Formats: sequence, C-alpha cells, structure tokens
Amino acid sequence: MVSTAFVGLDVHRENISVSIAEEGRDGAVRFIGVIPNSPEAVAKMAKRLSRHGELDFCYEAGGCGYGIYRQLTTLGYKCTVAATCMIPRKPGERIKTDRRDSQKLAVLHRSGDLTAVWVPDTTQEAIRDLVRARVDASMQLMRARQQLCAFLLRHGRTYTAGKCWTKRHRSWLAGQTFELHAHQIVFQDYVEAVWTAQERRDALIEKITEMMASWSLGPLVEALRGLRGIDLLSAATFVATTGDLSRFESPRL
Repeated sequence: MVSTAFVGLDVHRENISVSIAEEGRDGAVRFIGVIPNSPEAVAKMAKRLSRHGELDFCYEAGGCGYGIYRQLTTLGYKCTVAATCMIPRKPGERIKTDRRDSQKLAVLHRSGDLTAVWVPDTTQEAIRDLVRARVDASMQLMRARQQLCAFLLRHGRTYTAGKCWTKRHRSWLAGQTFELHAHQIVFQDYVEAVWTAQERRDALIEKITEMMASWSLGPLVEALRGLRGIDLLSAATFVATTGDLSRFESPRL
C-alpha cells in the first residue's frame, strides 16, 4: 500500500518554504527547505519528494494566486488551497516564521483541519479580475471626484444648479477659471483625472457587457438580472466571485 505524505508550502513572492508530514498521527514532520517560487523549482521539488509516497500538497490562499495549485494538479498531484481565515490558531501563538508556518500547514493538512477554498478555472478567474478592475476604476473615479470637489470648495466654487456630474455640471466645470496660473493648472489636472477615470470605468463596463455573451455562466447572469434590484454589473460581479451555484448543496450557509 502506498503511503501518503502531506506537504505544506508557505508561499511568498520570491520563495517557498517546504515541510513534509508523514502519514499517521505520530508521523515525522520535517522541514525540507526553501525553494525559489518558480514553476521549474516547484516541479523539481515535487519530483524529489515523490520518494516519500503519494504527495498531497497544501498552501494558504493569498496574493500569489492559484498558479502553484494548477501546476501541481496538472502534474498529477493532489493540492489544497486553504482558507486563511479558517486555519486553526492556538491561543498565544505569536512567533511566526516561514519554517513554522509550512510545518503547521503540513500537520493541519494531515489531520484534515484545513478548509479548502474553491479554485476557479482560468476563464472564471479572468472574468473575476475584469469585474474587480471595474470596481477599482469606480473607486478611482470616486476619489478623483472627491479631490476635485474639495479643491473647488476650498476656493469657494460650489455648484448649485442641480446634480453633479451631469452634462450641465460638466459645462459649469468647463467655465471655471482661476486668477492664479498655479490654481488653474491644479484645477485642470483634477478635472482631467475625473474624465480619464470615468472613461476607464465606462470602457470596462462595456467590456464586461461584451464578455457576458460568450461566457459559459452568462445565462446565469441573465437569470439573476430577472430579480428585482439586480442589474448586469451586480449579477456579473456576484457570479464571477461565486462561480457555478450548482456546486452548493444548499442555499443556506
């Protein structure tokens, strides 16, 4: 019978700390070392550790994404991406090192105490990145508008003819001039930042709308739009983040 070895990876941008826990409650736990965070180094490490038996890898979900998961599963290994917020932590556990973290992951994975996150496929992840870029663009637009409004308020310029950011408001902005050249430069810079951010946001919204027609989960997005208060962007953001709802056994959390 082939034994299973549980491999904990503490993943960082430039390197990965590797530990292995042998099968069984009292199986040995060893720190293997640190390798570069590169596909070549990961493949070499996995091949070298294969002498310990069937390998079952794990690492925390984080900024490095799912590249390691996809590489290892493509090579035929098991791999779990663990939810960081669900990792058990002992009271008073304060000293953290990459070595200890990788060993802890290996042990918790062996005992079944890690909660796996859902890993999207590459298309799903790309759509999710697209809707997140739209959110970032909207936040950037909001900040640009706030900066412009704050500048105008400091100089006693207040728009009172209706709602801001309409065509009429844009015409009002175009008519604003300042006596000091430096103030005029700052004003024009803030105004251009607003229009640039708005164009970026609108362009991303257009791309999201186009992508829904060819995306496999596009029909689900359209179905959600039938609910009151759910527009295209809300539905697309929800589906891009959550994925195929059929993977849930129950609507209750």
